[in-house]
Amino acid sequence: MLVYPSGVDVSSSTLRFLAARLRKHRHALGTRWRRLSAGRQALLTLTHLRNGQPYAQLAAGFGIGTTTAYRYVTEAVELLAALAPTLAEAVRAASMKAYLILDGMLLPIDRIAADRPFYSGKHKKHGMNVQVISDPKGRLLWASPALAGAVHDIRAAREHGIIDALAQAGITCWADKGYQGAGGTVRLPYRGRWDRLSTGQQAVNRSHAKVRALVEQAIATLKSWPLLRKLRCSTTRITSLVQAVLTLHLASSD
Repeated sequence: MLVYPSGVDVSSSTLRFLAARLRKHRHALGTRWRRLSAGRQALLTLTHLRNGQPYAQLAAGFGIGTTTAYRYVTEAVELLAALAPTLAEAVRAASMKAYLILDGMLLPIDRIAADRPFYSGKHKKHGMNVQVISDPKGRLLWASPALAGAVHDIRAAREHGIIDALAQAGITCWADKGYQGAGGTVRLPYRGRWDRLSTGQQAVNRSHAKVRALVEQAIATLKSWPLLRKLRCSTTRITSLVQAVLTLHLASSD
């Protein structure tokens, strides 16, 4: 396999953040020697997450075996995922915000037609449902564990306890029609055909759409990592990947 120099569009502070966590992790394990230093393992992981390259290509580029590359990336991803904020921590941190915005996103996966639990009728493709919470400026605050794509947004929000958590904290949340019947502090647009809505209802829906549209920036933050645009791994690993990306984003935003 040919090897060539390449680049990763990730900040050096993000690399230092992950490398420091890996050094601390190795010290806790009492690791004496590895094929890659903590810094190189951090770069290996960021390259995989940012570029979505297969393990065989990463292994060739870093001069290690494919199994070793997989093990190093998995270790770093699980370490990052464990640092991701819980829903309670995210809500507590956002308690002073005027409101939050909630929306769901579908992460495409490579599944066949027989895998119906992963098929989203809304998006007409197989994927995993991830709930996203942003602040009023569209900045990503929290991302949920991944559920099968066939799960609707309102059901996912209830399973994760999002609606109850926001209601208990008294935080107003803006969401789309996919959360109809949520109750609590969730604000929804009026339902019905546009021409059948009153002038006042139309004005409310236009205002609601402008506020809610900012959550797309938070979704774009996750999808800016190419690995999440088309996942080819086991569905059991997707939650860890999403949480790892969330941790890196929040660390670079501090």
